[in-house]
Amino acid sequence: MEIGFWLVIIFALLYEPIIGYFDFKRFKVDVRENQDARLKFYKSSIVGLWIPTIFILLLVIFTELTLKDIGLSFPSINTNTLGSLVTYSVFVVAFLYLISILYYSIGYQFSDKIRTKFEQAKQREYANVGFSEMLPVSNKEKKLWNYVSLTAGITEEIIYRGFLIFALAYLFPNLSVWLVIFSASLLFGLAHTYQGFITGVIRTTVFGVIFSVLYIGIGSILPLIIFHFLIDYVAKLGDSKDNE
Repeated sequence: MEIGFWLVIIFALLYEPIIGYFDFKRFKVDVRENQDARLKFYKSSIVGLWIPTIFILLLVIFTELTLKDIGLSFPSINTNTLGSLVTYSVFVVAFLYLISILYYSIGYQFSDKIRTKFEQAKQREYANVGFSEMLPVSNKEKKLWNYVSLTAGITEEIIYRGFLIFALAYLFPNLSVWLVIFSASLLFGLAHTYQGFITGVIRTTVFGVIFSVLYIGIGSILPLIIFHFLIDYVAKLGDSKDNE
């Protein structure tokens, strides 16, 4: 089982931070000339995330690792590990952020004012990031983006929250829970190196810490999968002049 743990950790250290980075560089060149480049990139991303996830699920089948170990269980509040103050504070922050996502996701469909406000905010934000090329433009791309978002929600929560937190704690029992959280979150951040250092690595690492605290506080990644999906899903909103 330990060998399997190390294989996933090595994958997290090498595949997304290095191979994924250079794949994205090639995609940025390709997308300027190939109208199907985004669709190809989306499909490649889906496959790349499901391979380690399936490997982890095979570890559950063939080793002592259980679904509960990787967070696939019913939620239950746990404040003993991180304390009530930290746990409930992160709960509040996450709840407020979730409300804002739902507000824009639902309001975008029914309110011209909210739609305009969201599109303006999106244009300002993505003008300063290095990964705007990957965001969907055509209706066909936006449909496939739904599956990209769902894949990211399921697989990244299994890999970077459920599995890595357990694996790191198992392999390094002397590490404090906060070092385990930070290590797993940093690996999550490094997986987004292609998005840039600040926007990708730093911001995603912070999100990883928040999601890790949520996971430990509720003992399940199931709500996080939905939350994660919504965060990625909302990225497709905007660009009201859609292309077929």
